[in-house]
Amino acid sequence: MKNIKQLVLAATAAASFLVPALPAMAQANDQFIAIPSYRVGPYGTNGQSYYGGYVDYLNYVNLKDGGVNGVKLSWEECETEYNNAKGVECYERMKNKNTVTKGTAINPMATGISYALIDKSAEDKVPLLMIGYGRTDAVDGSVFPYAFPLVTTYQMQVSAIVKYLTTKNGGSLVGKKIVFLYHDSAYGKEPIVALEAEASIGKFKLVEIPVAHPGNEQGAQWLKIRQENPDYVIFWGWGVMNQTALKAAQKVGFARDKIIGSWWAGSEEDTIPAGDAAKGYLSATWNVAGKGVPLIADIEKVVYGAGKGNLQDKNKIGSVLYNRGVSAALATVEAVRTAQGKFGKKVMSGEDVRWGLENLNITNARLQQLGATGLLPEIKTSCDNHEGSGKVKIQQWDGSKWVLVSDWIEGNKNLIHPLFKASAAKYAKEKGITPACMK
Repeated sequence: MKNIKQLVLAATAAASFLVPALPAMAQANDQFIAIPSYRVGPYGTNGQSYYGGYVDYLNYVNLKDGGVNGVKLSWEECETEYNNAKGVECYERMKNKNTVTKGTAINPMATGISYALIDKSAEDKVPLLMIGYGRTDAVDGSVFPYAFPLVTTYQMQVSAIVKYLTTKNGGSLVGKKIVFLYHDSAYGKEPIVALEAEASIGKFKLVEIPVAHPGNEQGAQWLKIRQENPDYVIFWGWGVMNQTALKAAQKVGFARDKIIGSWWAGSEEDTIPAGDAAKGYLSATWNVAGKGVPLIADIEKVVYGAGKGNLQDKNKIGSVLYNRGVSAALATVEAVRTAQGKFGKKVMSGEDVRWGLENLNITNARLQQLGATGLLPEIKTSCDNHEGSGKVKIQQWDGSKWVLVSDWIEGNKNLIHPLFKASAAKYAKEKGITPACMK
């Protein structure tokens, strides 16, 4: 019996180390937020930082303000391992944890999972957050009323990257060759239609090279890149694929300052393990890194000062992905707050929060009030625009930290928006949806 007790205690201790303590089961008077997360598996290191920031901000709102206008936030995590089937399973398990809120909003941080949940979440009236990822055509709220690819989509991001490279080349990429090296998944494929359109109007040659999940084998791809000898590589990686690519680029002698990654290929988790091979590497980002943002410093003071921090490794506070998690949680909470402005200072239903997400107006003045000036761009949504921004900055790894090398850059809306509008219209026809804005 003693040995059994010791085993139980040991297992309990191990579990508490792997997944930090979570709030108690949601009550009817809580604003419950379902979090299908991934802290293990090939992308677990990235998830630990991102969801650490996400949960820390929810805790911060409870500790600092007593919740949102007096309504406490509660949440629960479910491990998906970045697996589509597990993501759907987590959604089904968590969507009715609170019979009042029905999940408030769900943020799986995985394009494949979000694709799988597009129809389900609309049917269940649970807002699907795709903050910096997911389906670009879901920007059209008349077709996707419950899906919100907030801040910036993959297609607008790749357009902004092309605009940055165009500026670096005196206003033209005519005759240049660009390789698009991408994760062979829904995430990696999402920007292709936009990049092909950019190549067509910009008259540069585009070479597309996929990398199989999880991306730790890239020898053949970088051999092809060496043969192609492109002017630039636009890189859509994730997890171990990113450091592998940087090391491979160094091995074949391709300059890292000619590689520009997506925001999911631009974190400390990507560059630090790559060592010297990462120096000079560029990436897009929709949030800044560092503790220089007052909100990030205050979270450390308030949440970790109270012994309620979610991170095991406090050194990750202020990292790109930690700050991104904070930014995503901030947008979630502001949607709840916006909904309360219309429906009253009480627990909001999924339908209420959907309205809040579609009527977000996070101005620079509001960001300043939150201590988050410059952390992320302004966000203003509508039925026609579930994205709300479309802007990124470009950052560069100097060997020890990320340094911003641009101001906010907006992708080519005149090119990209008709693309996603056409895609949304096709989706509506296939599904028998009559496009219309919800009230």
